[in-house]
Amino acid sequence: MNIAFIAMSGIRAWDSELLELGLSMPGFLERSQVIASLPSLGLLTLAGCTPPGHNLSYHEIKDLDPDLSGIQADMVAISTFSAQIPEAYAVADQLREKGIRVVMGGLHITVLPDEALAHCDAVLIGEGEDVWPQMVEDAENGILKSTYRTDHEFDFADAPLPRFDLLDPAQYNRLTVQTSRGCPHRCSFCASSILLTEKYKQKPVAKVLKEIDAIRDIWPRPFIEFADDNSLLNKKWWRELLPELQSRNIRWFTETDISVGRDPVFLKELFEGGCHEVLIGLESPLLDGLPGTELNSDWKCQQLDIYRRNIHSIQSAGIRVNGCFIVGLDGQTTEIFDAVYDFAMELSLYDVQITYPTAFPGTPFFEKLSSENRLDLPHDWSKRTLFDIHFDPTPMTREELRAGFFDLTSRLYSDNCTKQRRKGYQAQRRRRNNPKRA
Repeated sequence: MNIAFIAMSGIRAWDSELLELGLSMPGFLERSQVIASLPSLGLLTLAGCTPPGHNLSYHEIKDLDPDLSGIQADMVAISTFSAQIPEAYAVADQLREKGIRVVMGGLHITVLPDEALAHCDAVLIGEGEDVWPQMVEDAENGILKSTYRTDHEFDFADAPLPRFDLLDPAQYNRLTVQTSRGCPHRCSFCASSILLTEKYKQKPVAKVLKEIDAIRDIWPRPFIEFADDNSLLNKKWWRELLPELQSRNIRWFTETDISVGRDPVFLKELFEGGCHEVLIGLESPLLDGLPGTELNSDWKCQQLDIYRRNIHSIQSAGIRVNGCFIVGLDGQTTEIFDAVYDFAMELSLYDVQITYPTAFPGTPFFEKLSSENRLDLPHDWSKRTLFDIHFDPTPMTREELRAGFFDLTSRLYSDNCTKQRRKGYQAQRRRRNNPKRA
């Protein structure tokens, strides 16, 4: 069979004025200029576990003609985020009109498979590595079922090698590798792999290195994003990987939590192993809004007192921090806007990301807002962009939230503020490297 994989790439925001002000997202935008969207690691992974004998192709939706004439396939697999789901359904409908079978998967589909089945021939629910080969075999034999779901946790020891060779690396500023799946925390708003797996699991180091070497075959000196929900938790595991990354001269970025800043020895090892930046979900520099964001033990509330110290430790070690804040959480007042700005400038955060609270399907945050009748059109997913207000905040009004968000965006992403923060970051590094001069 000819099997095409289509990624619904690109950033979405209905409130386009925000992008004009310079809003950024790691891997997507810098100063409102599109750099690249990350490839869909999920689709590349499915391609990697496709049985031999099939012709495979990978496509970003932005590169296809509106009539999808570039897709000559017997079956198409589509993966998408919630904000792009209306567009993904339209693409699926268009392909089916051409007589092409369409299968869909990913987090949104896992939560709402019946919604998706109105637009495709089959859905893949949950982790896909174990069931995808059966889907392909059934499709080839003309007995494709409507629903495929694994009945057990996928063992990362069996992880396939993603088909990075299907990509044109020139289209991307980084490529992704997954070292772990899941997260020990349970943030109310998190729509990530915790919806796919019940436990935190780590991929064998040898598997990760094989993936990195496959990337190096097509891109000699790549920049890697370890696409995990919460990397760096298992120090023993990372201490096995880091010397190998250092020997390969790999530069990389990942997402983790603030606790990584507690261990200066580990930070030094991370820096020497090629870690250039970490993205940390801080959510708020004030206690207002933090209670209830992490549902297991209110973990983030407990970490607030160490935010400053740990950020300073991380950046002093030469690792940039991308601090992520959510403004508009329940309990936050208009004080949050100045608080985020002052915190980012005081700590010289190299990068800053601000978003609205976003009610993704399947999350406790969605269930809460839905039960309180605070959502606009609860199943209109197109506004789940991170940058569009789609619910009634409290105690702020929508008008206060939007006005404050716009003002904070214009200040944080101004050239002067960005230069000032990054100059402060460089000063932190110099003081660490030359303590006597400081």
